Amino acid sequence: MLDLTRVLAGPLCTMTLGDLGALVLKVERPGAGDETRGWGPPFDAEGQSAYYLSVNRNKLSLALDLDLAADRVLLLELAREADVVVENFRPGTLERRGIVPADLLAARERLIWCRLTGFGAESTRPGYDVVVQAESGWMAITGEPAGAPMKVGVALADVCAGKDAAVAILACLASRAKRSPADRLITISLAHSATASLVNVAQNALVTGQEPARWGNAHPNLVPYQLFDAADRPFILAVGNDDQWLACCHAIERQDLAEDPRYLRNAGRVEHRAELVGVLAETFRGHAAVEWLERLEKAGVPAGIVRLVSEALADVRADAKTGIAPLAPGSVRQPPPRLDQHGPLVRRLGWGAFDAL
Repeated sequence: MLDLTRVLAGPLCTMTLGDLGALVLKVERPGAGDETRGWGPPFDAEGQSAYYLSVNRNKLSLALDLDLAADRVLLLELAREADVVVENFRPGTLERRGIVPADLLAARERLIWCRLTGFGAESTRPGYDVVVQAESGWMAITGEPAGAPMKVGVALADVCAGKDAAVAILACLASRAKRSPADRLITISLAHSATASLVNVAQNALVTGQEPARWGNAHPNLVPYQLFDAADRPFILAVGNDDQWLACCHAIERQDLAEDPRYLRNAGRVEHRAELVGVLAETFRGHAAVEWLERLEKAGVPAGIVRLVSEALADVRADAKTGIAPLAPGSVRQPPPRLDQHGPLVRRLGWGAFDAL
């Protein structure tokens, strides 16, 4: 796989496929390389940015200057032997340098070309996550009801697009023998991936014709399904059905709520949201979060403490050099490469560089 991407969505896509066993060759600009190499602090002890390290394991690195004829020739040679090329250049950037995806796809029946864009194949707008979050409707529904629009704490539009691209590539690999060259050209848009990720919120708007509101840490369709403050720290209670509601009432020793006909069905709990949430909030302030979680877990009611990132990382295999390890069948085989770390080997052996390591 030839990785001509940079920043987040594309590198995440190629790393995901690399974790699953793909041989990924990352091509970068000489000198600076992928701009996330400079996105810090923090940097590790070797001077590599945490941002870059998070999405670039299981790759080799080759630096090429596409304004140089010899480097363009090498890139074309690598592309002609690749199974997959992934890139996120603005439209026309490669074509102006004689690197034409349609020609390469026509010449190699096994090749799949995936292009990640911000706003579609014809748009020249740069695809920055926070802009996409704003224009996709995410910020309009994120944040406290009376507060300002808020972005998600992770560049999630990039993440969604990267995952969508990996899925699309895998689907195309499984059926490429039946696909025309045009069908083997995949275009993924951050804007479309983000808008599609509205899922039930989008459907609420389509069904009702009404503009979805911001609910903070609550849920537009379920009650109680939100953040509550215990005596010591906040936790999430997520009642997903009426049986869980009755179990919740029993666990927190509020049989009066279980017997109140207004709250027996979720629709009633949504209708009387403010009153019910107020009663529950007062109740939960009476004990520590861990006590509530023990009671709710025994009753089979979904709930969880709001943990710090460091607390969450304690539950997974994670490394400061290679990030959070994938679940099987993925594996971590190589740390993220330094810029042009494998350049001499690739220039000498091409794709054979992987066999030489």
